[in-house]
Amino acid sequence: MYDWTTWLDHVTKQQNLFTVVDNGNGTWTITPTGEVMQQGTPQDQVRFNNIETGIVDAHLAIGMLLNYARQNGWEIERGSIDLSNSESFPFNNSIQTISLKKEFGSKDYIVLTEIENAKGNAGEVEISDKLTNGFKMGFNGSAKSATVKYTVLGGFMK
Repeated sequence: MYDWTTWLDHVTKQQNLFTVVDNGNGTWTITPTGEVMQQGTPQDQVRFNNIETGIVDAHLAIGMLLNYARQNGWEIERGSIDLSNSESFPFNNSIQTISLKKEFGSKDYIVLTEIENAKGNAGEVEISDKLTNGFKMGFNGSAKSATVKYTVLGGFMK
């Protein structure tokens, strides 16, 4: 299971101040100065490999969920949609309605999304206004367009 890391910024009383010392051999030693108010979280192999482990765990969990869904006869629907945004950031009008091919028995379904490509920073995909026969999808970033792959699971969840 993933071991959560709480990341802290390194904060000094006066930021971006450095002491520069001429080593006399053509090199310089640059040292941050100022009183440390909060020691930052080290960025090292152990912590970055922990992130990688978390990503693998998440992918394995999704794979097991999909397998469980298939074995229990949940409805599964896949598709792809091209979303476009004609507004300037922070505004966004990329929301589109997606109609499901088959009406699900309830609004208790999960929508898994993956951005396939984007022209700019798409940010996160947001799902809203779920109904038994469809939902709305959009992204919250500044991209002009994005193609999103989606998988819908459930509808008759036990």
